[in-house]
Amino acid sequence: VQLQASGGGLVQAGGSLRLSCAASGISLLNVMSWYRQAPGKQRELVADITRGGYTNYGDAVKGRFTISRDNAKNTVYLQMNSLKPEDTAVYYCNGVISGGVYWGQGTQVTVSS
Repeated sequence: VQLQASGGGLVQAGGSLRLSCAASGISLLNVMSWYRQAPGKQRELVADITRGGYTNYGDAVKGRFTISRDNAKNTVYLQMNSLKPEDTAVYYCNGVISGGVYWGQGTQVTVSS
């Protein structure tokens, strides 16, 4: 099982980035999520989406980030708009299926002021 995240990088405040995370070696995941962890802080939920498309967002990103998924590709996306310096963190994708929780490697997002 592998969750491969991509799309991180350096962007100026107010800019946008799109993260992708593709799952392989596993059936369609029930819930796919993005978490982030900034230096010295706990990992926090950014957003998650069920197989049926129901979404949930952390308060810090509501109205700016959009999570989506392509079930045919077992891939989750995170469109991040109006980025702020406080969005700087390592972003991790996560997938849940009955009997298992899987994490991808992190991808760094850095927002400069």
